[in-house]
Amino acid sequence: MTEMKFAKELHEPDVKSGTSYWFIFKKNKLLVNCCDKDKYTIPDFETPKKSGIPCIRTQYLGKYNDICCFSAEVTEETELPGEINFFHILEIHTLLDPDMLHIAFYAVQIVDWDRDFQFCGRCGSKTTNMKNERAKICKKCNLISYPRKSPAVIVSIVRDNKILLARSQKFSNVNMYSVLAGFVDPGESLEDCVRREIREEVRIEVKNIQYFGSQSWPFPDSLMVGFTAEYKSGEISIDNDEIDEAGWFSVSELPRIPRKISIARQLID
Repeated sequence: MTEMKFAKELHEPDVKSGTSYWFIFKKNKLLVNCCDKDKYTIPDFETPKKSGIPCIRTQYLGKYNDICCFSAEVTEETELPGEINFFHILEIHTLLDPDMLHIAFYAVQIVDWDRDFQFCGRCGSKTTNMKNERAKICKKCNLISYPRKSPAVIVSIVRDNKILLARSQKFSNVNMYSVLAGFVDPGESLEDCVRREIREEVRIEVKNIQYFGSQSWPFPDSLMVGFTAEYKSGEISIDNDEIDEAGWFSVSELPRIPRKISIARQLID
């Protein structure tokens, strides 16, 4: 696998030649060129304003193959004609170049952070961008706000060649099942979080917890840390709060499961 040629940078070059890639969002919807039904591309132009796109805020991200990349945000009322439109990233992820999808995941988190931290969370004063790092500072109380990253664990549990899958309440309408996951509490190790989440959601105990891998998941700002584990004891009893249904599934009887883009699907596979 070749290394992606995207270099994160803080400061926009004084001189730019040609066009730049623009990752423009309407909430979690990304602006793309739709000229080919089997492939969408990221728009490239000098500035959104010159192309008739009214952006609220813009952020410089870095360079991809020496081409500048920017993120930007528009209002919900913004509509565009022709072969350019907004789509949710997950709806079109298979139609985007993988490198561009990776940058889009980064871009949407920077857009969200820039919007949500315009004011200090401590004293309410206006924040300003710091010059030497991706952060905002309150000049009144000196509180520094970095792009937020919320760690969460996600774990596959196996028992006698079957995997534990559960359907959360938020996915009841699409009847999709996945492995268990939950956010890490303050003062908690990742392994302790694995045990607690499993105990809280399905009331069983596990053993042989092993690290699997991680994935940055920008909805809105999660860092998913994946683990595998083996069943130890107990009987499934759902919490009736976050989980609607849970059970053990063999490979021949899997229900509807998440897309391949997610670490949840990687754990199941």
